[in-house]
Amino acid sequence: MKAFMHADGQMRLGELADPSPGMGEVVVALKAAGLNRRDLMIPGRRGNESRPLVLGSDGAGVIESIGADVTDWSIGDEVIINPSLRWFQKSAAPPERFDILGMPDHGTFAEKIVISAEQLEKKPEHLSWEESAVIALSALTGYRALFTQGDLKAGQTVFIPGAGSGVATFMIQLAKSAGAKVIVTSRSESKRESARNIGADMALDTNSDWVAELQGETIDLVVESVGRATFNRSLQVLKKGGKIVVFGATTEDTVDFDLRSFFYGQYQLLGTTMGSREELRAALRFMELHGIRPVIDRAFRLEEAQEAFDRLKHNEQFGKIVVSI
Repeated sequence: MKAFMHADGQMRLGELADPSPGMGEVVVALKAAGLNRRDLMIPGRRGNESRPLVLGSDGAGVIESIGADVTDWSIGDEVIINPSLRWFQKSAAPPERFDILGMPDHGTFAEKIVISAEQLEKKPEHLSWEESAVIALSALTGYRALFTQGDLKAGQTVFIPGAGSGVATFMIQLAKSAGAKVIVTSRSESKRESARNIGADMALDTNSDWVAELQGETIDLVVESVGRATFNRSLQVLKKGGKIVVFGATTEDTVDFDLRSFFYGQYQLLGTTMGSREELRAALRFMELHGIRPVIDRAFRLEEAQEAFDRLKHNEQFGKIVVSI
């Protein structure tokens, strides 16, 4: 089978043997896969490791073969991949055996994948293959950040720095559908306009004075994924006693902040990563109920996977980048 993989310090399109299912596993013939920022980081983490690793966490396809002891799925079923491995019940933190698909296990940028049947969900009927392929990681991450960790309620206001990411485009729609007011930021006027088009109530220039721009607004929740570049600015606009939920750090990981101001402000700082199968299923139901569709930035063929990576690396996208297989 064809696969886009990392080996010997290089990313390349190559050939691997077709997988076969073991006990409790299925082989899915993939129709499309979703690109995530995590995929950009993995080559650096692997260095010059020689073992080929298929990248990619998100995907959707058709079950091609089934291993022993699989009773809930049949050949021909249309499915999406849940990349949150072995985290089934909602909990304060993932279990010890939790991993994200795409490292150390082979991921979804390939014609086929073998995976535990427990990691499959039914493909949403109202979504295309490309749309279905980008849901799991980003929608799950955004849903848990907003509702499990952030406890967002109707009538509250959420502030999301960085409007163009896949997770942000899901969160704008999820929060708006829940009855919240949504405020985002971006350096790009076109991305600010696109954010308003999918439900953002306000879209600020990242370089503007957020405190001045948000006078009169009460920010109940901040969902941060940018890191050092925006963390303290986000904290400045959060109401006293408000929550800041962090799920990423696209700029520097290390952040300094004034502890005295933090504890006098009674702020709540919460981390989050991915989510459980229970939360993914809740997110899928919520999306179906409210007619939420992923925002697709652009689709590339598997042979063009490196171009897809380059587009994400340069932050050119608004929404999700898809690899069609």
